Amino acid sequence: MRNRREFLQYSALTGLGMWFASNVVSAQEASPEDRAGDLTDEWRRSNPDIVVYLPKGGEHHDGDNESFLVFESPSGNELLAMWTQSSVEGYGDNRTMLARSRDAVHWSEAQQIAGTTPGTKELQSSWAFPVVSRRGRLYCFSTRENEHTDLRVRQACGGFGCWYSDDEGRTWMDGGEIPMPRGKYDAPEPLTPKIWLTWQIPIRDRKGRVLAGYSWGTSPAVWKRPGNRWYLSESRCMFYRFENIDDDPNPADIRITWLPDNPDGLEVEHPNTRRAHAGEPGTVLLPDGRLFTTMRTWTGHIWFSVSDNDGHTWRKPEIMRYRDGGKPVLHPLSPCPMYALNDGRYLLLFHNNPGRIGKHDQLAKHWRYNVLSHVRNPTFIAVGEFRADAHQPIWFSRPKQFLDTDGITLPPKETAEIGTYTSLTEWRGQRILWYPDRKHFLLGKYITDDFLADLEVPSH
Repeated sequence: MRNRREFLQYSALTGLGMWFASNVVSAQEASPEDRAGDLTDEWRRSNPDIVVYLPKGGEHHDGDNESFLVFESPSGNELLAMWTQSSVEGYGDNRTMLARSRDAVHWSEAQQIAGTTPGTKELQSSWAFPVVSRRGRLYCFSTRENEHTDLRVRQACGGFGCWYSDDEGRTWMDGGEIPMPRGKYDAPEPLTPKIWLTWQIPIRDRKGRVLAGYSWGTSPAVWKRPGNRWYLSESRCMFYRFENIDDDPNPADIRITWLPDNPDGLEVEHPNTRRAHAGEPGTVLLPDGRLFTTMRTWTGHIWFSVSDNDGHTWRKPEIMRYRDGGKPVLHPLSPCPMYALNDGRYLLLFHNNPGRIGKHDQLAKHWRYNVLSHVRNPTFIAVGEFRADAHQPIWFSRPKQFLDTDGITLPPKETAEIGTYTSLTEWRGQRILWYPDRKHFLLGKYITDDFLADLEVPSH
């Protein structure tokens, strides 16, 4: 799909319609020098070991699949995969999907939990994530759209939606919305919900409590970004802790502590606007009980912070390095998750570039296409180890490339990105990264001990 006309023809064939043509294409067009892939066989490009979902097209309106979270079922007998699906990112028809597997290889048909039924204008459910209680109740939370919004692309503006299941996710009950606190960056109109999203599976802190991070966006009623360009938006990293989720409360009885105590959260300055922009915190528990979080920024680096009191206060964010005094970890505006492994090590997933590849530069003052679609590739892995006495308590090995699309873009978004909004499981002796390929295919790839064997972490 090499030009705008072919893209619009594809939109018509897949049911995206003229709304997409008039409102989204100008921001999503591929750069002229990019090569377009063939939908029929492109899922093989990254050499996956497992296929979870290949879009069906047409009336299914399923061209975009992302925020791909795979986790162990409450009984431990299955893996469950939860993700956000739509016709194309930003189209306005996000829904929460679920599939299941007894062996991590063969997957069921996808089931819709919530959100926009394909082909309708129902309200959206976006960026869903699971919480499994110790008693076995399965909760699904998401950014739940309502009739009030102050965003043109509504998928990140909504209430704290909740659904729950007592039969391993086979049937679901709608639990409504959980109240969220208002802050000075929210719309003054109280009926307009927050701009927020959580995309990772929450972790448990040193006391076993479920903790999650989220991006908190500034309402345009509070600060209007220059030219209304989304890539100049403002956001911060915030957190929340479920206090009684293991008692299987009904949604109305869930108690939450909102963190940090600082109402501004974690901030990093945007190089162009000089406003705050940090988001999508990726948090892990350290062996000494502290919390360590990464965050995506516009600076071309991953930034990090540490909390020694369960998220109530955090150190001022800093550029993350491979070790104290070492080189900064390069990374564009993209999620940069950390995963705690069963053997005590950590895995960092990132793109190993500063947001600039060839002519693609995320810090360009004006974008004529979505630059991020071309700098979120390839995807690298680095091994991390805890260093108790270090200023930065996790040090990292050199990066090793793990996923690549060879710069080939793919409709409907025309993106070359890979390994964004992922998850990782260690189940029945297999360590698997679950990843969207160009926010289209949902795939899995084994991370073997042999692959990690040469990734040594400096000791001093």
